Amino acid sequence: MTYEVQKSDDAWRDELSSEEFAVLREAATERPWTGELLDENREGVYKCKACGQELFRSTTKFDSHCGWPSFYDPTGSEAVELIEDRSLGMVRTEVRCSNCGSHLGHLFDDAPQTPTGDRYCMNSISLSFEAAE
Repeated sequence: MTYEVQKSDDAWRDELSSEEFAVLREAATERPWTGELLDENREGVYKCKACGQELFRSTTKFDSHCGWPSFYDPTGSEAVELIEDRSLGMVRTEVRCSNCGSHLGHLFDDAPQTPTGDRYCMNSISLSFEAAE
């Protein structure tokens, strides 16, 4: 897919910390229960740390007890890109920012307590939070 925001790896490295680069650009995963946005409960929006595109609203965040921030629906149907991920000997659905292609986390259909049944399991480090005014 062609993304609106395209940069070289060197340009991304200049803008992101080494930990952010590993997750956003190399699809690493932060350790569970360590992300700074896990317990964020204020009203606001969650954006892609790499490009600033709005991805999720706080109204769709829920506590899934998995160790990463979880949401049941992205802001818009085109805010994220879903890609089949066959790494680690399993089949999962990777979630990427549709604006810059950065890795955000994975989508699971194991949240029957939510309106969609979906759990967008996101790395805190791949998101920035903007509190409502």
